[in-house]
Amino acid sequence: MFSGSYEACGNIIPVSYVQQAQNARKSRENQIRIFLEHRKWPSEGWDDTSIELLLQEFSIMDSNNFPGNVGAGEREGRVISSLVSRRHFRLSHGIGRSGDIAAVQPKAAGSSLLMKLTNCMALDAIKITGVRSAKACLVLPVATGMSLCIITAGFEPVIVENVVEGDELRTDLAGVERQIKDLGPENVVCIMTTTSCFAPRTPDRLEEVAKLCKEQDVPHIVNNAYGVQSSKCMHLIQQAARIGRVDAFIQSTDKNFLVPVGGAIVAGFDENFIDAISKTYPGRASATPSIDLFITLLSLGSAGYQQLLQQRKEVYSYLSEGLSKVAEAHGERLLGTKGNPISLAISLERVTQGLELNTAGVTQLGSMLFTRCVSGARVVPPGSTKEINGHLFTGWGAHAQNYRCAYLTAAAAIGMTKADVDTFLKRLDKCLSKFTSRGTSVSRSVGLDDGEQEENGKDAVSEPEATDNSTVNR
Repeated sequence: MFSGSYEACGNIIPVSYVQQAQNARKSRENQIRIFLEHRKWPSEGWDDTSIELLLQEFSIMDSNNFPGNVGAGEREGRVISSLVSRRHFRLSHGIGRSGDIAAVQPKAAGSSLLMKLTNCMALDAIKITGVRSAKACLVLPVATGMSLCIITAGFEPVIVENVVEGDELRTDLAGVERQIKDLGPENVVCIMTTTSCFAPRTPDRLEEVAKLCKEQDVPHIVNNAYGVQSSKCMHLIQQAARIGRVDAFIQSTDKNFLVPVGGAIVAGFDENFIDAISKTYPGRASATPSIDLFITLLSLGSAGYQQLLQQRKEVYSYLSEGLSKVAEAHGERLLGTKGNPISLAISLERVTQGLELNTAGVTQLGSMLFTRCVSGARVVPPGSTKEINGHLFTGWGAHAQNYRCAYLTAAAAIGMTKADVDTFLKRLDKCLSKFTSRGTSVSRSVGLDDGEQEENGKDAVSEPEATDNSTVNR
């Protein structure tokens, strides 16, 4: 309500009541004004009313919501379903323009403001979590895998196998250097490394690879899919950029900021390079991932997000201790992967021996967990293969052709609670008991408790992402 309207209200009800309401309104307006002036992620989270007020003001600025507006073009932000319109806060023009996802739309001043402010807050999040020298970022309406597209862009991936060090799988730095030499630096589009990955793999040797890329004048892209939630992953990127070459790093919005799947943040250390990336996006883009992230970041505030990060670290330690105890109770062990700050793994050697089935039997454990409403845990058997665009991966999911044993992974990701850990460990212990019988091997036929159902013969294990090896693209 505007100031003149408040004056009119004073003629209807007592002025003192109106002034009180007006002061409350001014407080929210000042909150919004400070945010627009500074374009910084607020420390304290906003309440829903303030966020909805700002979104309403943005939507009023878009042409499809102008009173009496007549759209004479082919794309006028028309939405026939009122439910869909409300879901998007009547922001229906999307973001960007043809050929530049960061461009401002004449028809959509409000949507353009939201896009710019979301990018600003996302950059603040990148800096707060450890990459303080980052200069620019873009929130894209595609998931991380599509943001990192290799084959789709017409390039040829050259896979460099990981090497085993203890239980951990680490970057074969000599192998990367050898491939660059064999292919010729001028034929290498970029080296792609990974920070966030499933145990027993640990983050790639970013600093060493960054130095190599700088020496050979080869671009370096980092898949930081769910690494924003880890201070270690972010520190690796910061250090790699400081002593070597990192052109860009990409992270998922859903995995790091607890929003629906569908967005990614591309960040880097050169504003011109990130600007060039924005100009490669074909056509306009959905504003949904930006809206989701905008609302979430304002709701949490930077202080609220940092609290979630601290809770995640505590849950990681709690999960590590609990998994170790459950594994030992069944004659297995927690794999030594201290270099991985998010994912943990336990061996499944006795399960494999008991079933005498390397693939179908071991992955049955994954099915049992899934039917008990445990999602995300991955059972990785030895000997699995998968072909992707002509590339045959032996030991698919294990990040190596011949890892020493089958294993199960679980992640202490942002948003997980100690209560979640307790429930997961209880169900895991129950499932493992059916395979090991507390020290006695069992046959392939594994029954479930009364009232539980099983998808016989189905592998309910999610597959790891295909980009989990260091990759030389040419």
